[in-house]
Amino acid sequence: MDDHSFSNDPEYVVEADRAHVWHHLSQHKPYETIDPRIIVEGKGLRVWDIKGKEHIDAVSGGVWTVNVGYGRERIAKAVADQITKMCFFGGTAGTIPGARFSDMLTEKMPGLDRVYYANSGSEANEKAFKMVRQISHKHYGGKKQKILYRERDYHGTTIAALSAGGQDERNAQYGPFTPGFIRVPHCLEYRSQDDSTGEEYGEKAAQAIEDVILAEGPDTIGALCLEPITAGGGIIVPPKGYWDRVQEICKKYDILLHIDEVVCGLGRTGTWFGYQQFGVQPDIVTMAKGVASGYAAISCCVTTNEVFEMFKDDTDHLSYFRDISTFGGCTAGPAAAIENMKIIEEEDLLGNSAAMGDHLMGNLSALMGKHKWIGDIRGKGLFAGAELVNDRATKEPIDEKHTMAIVADCMAQGVIVGATNRSLPGYNNTLLFAPALIATKDDLDQITDAVDQAITRVLG
Repeated sequence: MDDHSFSNDPEYVVEADRAHVWHHLSQHKPYETIDPRIIVEGKGLRVWDIKGKEHIDAVSGGVWTVNVGYGRERIAKAVADQITKMCFFGGTAGTIPGARFSDMLTEKMPGLDRVYYANSGSEANEKAFKMVRQISHKHYGGKKQKILYRERDYHGTTIAALSAGGQDERNAQYGPFTPGFIRVPHCLEYRSQDDSTGEEYGEKAAQAIEDVILAEGPDTIGALCLEPITAGGGIIVPPKGYWDRVQEICKKYDILLHIDEVVCGLGRTGTWFGYQQFGVQPDIVTMAKGVASGYAAISCCVTTNEVFEMFKDDTDHLSYFRDISTFGGCTAGPAAAIENMKIIEEEDLLGNSAAMGDHLMGNLSALMGKHKWIGDIRGKGLFAGAELVNDRATKEPIDEKHTMAIVADCMAQGVIVGATNRSLPGYNNTLLFAPALIATKDDLDQITDAVDQAITRVLG
């Protein structure tokens, strides 16, 4: 074995990365002339790259994951202790951390009782889709198999998850897709389809879902899959009354309500789960990312006991849920998730998310007052977006290249912010903020100060 494989020498690591690593969501042509970014250390909200530059991370690991912040030794120790004793056993058997975390998790989710473990958000959503399809075959003669999803929502990278993907640039070039997934309109009040606002828009946006159900045939619809707050599609908080009406519609037509909490779950919005902001009672909830704050891979598909019971009979040798996720049997995930949840409780990070979320929205409001380019701000908890426009009256979006120039300027200042990019044709114009739930006012001030300077430099 080459001795270099044990080296942390920066020059070697950069060249090895350049030669062999295929980065996510990245065009690699620029890496022929510039160095790929290598992150080597993290503490709290800050990370350091291989060149020693410090950054404040306003997007929790780049993809909204490290909810409790970097450098949590107690999580690392819990994982090390667990995997030394028992690292893995396939999900046909149970493990101590799997049992313990399922009990802790469902305690935070009244009305939901069963936890199916997997290893990514995409996979958790695949499990939910398969459950819906199998229920259709077992109980509805195979007819009630269509799954509704919403424009701008995102549910993962697999072909079935992309089939339920409401971001057309994410989907481009990956078809043909799985049949039976039907799109419903978005619920972004700022870009209301008919200029209605408030509760009136909430009613109309929900009615648009019912219109699709009626057009497709209610007896063909098995589930409605929605994010509680649309994440990568622009941080869309549904208008007042929307969720109440959506739940009514699902009950009216015997449609399972599947809420994708991959981003919003585990305190991001100031409650344990985003759906709890709206008084909704889902049938299926999927989650990943913040479940273990990135310290180990884990995702969960959580269902009501009523859904679980639909698979609990021995009248047919195919009646049970015939699915397995290999790394759903890895004990590192639930071991990390237990400590992650304890930290959120002990440090009242739900309360901090809500309080600091108000401070963040206050900062963004001040920026909106200063910069004519900010057309709308929206969010809940430490989860916020600022939509950039050329003109507030027309709401014409700024060009994506300007959005990304602002992100790059912030990066040069040592602040990592997110943005909708290469996702929504014509609407990649929203800056995204989701710092770890430990964020302080000073952290948030540094983040928005960098955005202030970047907007000034890029847009004037």
